[in-house]
Amino acid sequence: MAKRQRIPVDISLYAIADPARAKNRPIDHLVHDAMAGGASLVQYRDKLSSGRIMYERTQNISETLYESGVPLIVNDRADIAFAAGADGVHLGQDDIYPLHAREILGDKAIIGLSIKTLDDARTAPLDDLDYVFIGGVFETESKDNPAAIGIDGWRQRADIMRNRDADIPIGAIAGIDESNVPDLIAAGADGVAIISAIFMADDVEDATRVLRQIVDRAIQSRDG
Repeated sequence: MAKRQRIPVDISLYAIADPARAKNRPIDHLVHDAMAGGASLVQYRDKLSSGRIMYERTQNISETLYESGVPLIVNDRADIAFAAGADGVHLGQDDIYPLHAREILGDKAIIGLSIKTLDDARTAPLDDLDYVFIGGVFETESKDNPAAIGIDGWRQRADIMRNRDADIPIGAIAGIDESNVPDLIAAGADGVAIISAIFMADDVEDATRVLRQIVDRAIQSRDG
């Protein structure tokens, strides 16, 4: 059987929109601002709402991103992603296997996975994935993250996966803001996933634009 062709995806500035980290503002409006500021990928993450509300919000966000070229990923819920026509799903270690998400969403869907431990890095089914994010790198209020791995821990896990598959995009997540983006990019990250530094900002578009500039400069400096 031929190896599946990985879906090309730009994870350089991965904006994670979570209603719990939005200051009670409409999440689709904030996604529009993040898109305008230069987010390369948007994830809708919602740990509290019902499936019905998640479906409606996914549809609203999808309409907001329509024709922008920015893909929409749903956190955890392949069923919601499929029903609402999102571009893919991001899975945790306790969610359904990527292979099963692929069976639901099809070969053209973008499927990502969170990597936490060294064993996760060694065993992740990379052939079934289009990208991975390693974390939590730093402490964060967005998620229970008692054991931040730091940049050295990030690099160790990334090296394991790149030795297995040199082409898979690998990002960094948790506690990331303007101050630490350059160090993560210099360490080899293909991108950064950000919640609070974008969606808790008073001006989401401006915050995203600043981060976009920092990411682009860091990549240019690293890659020459």
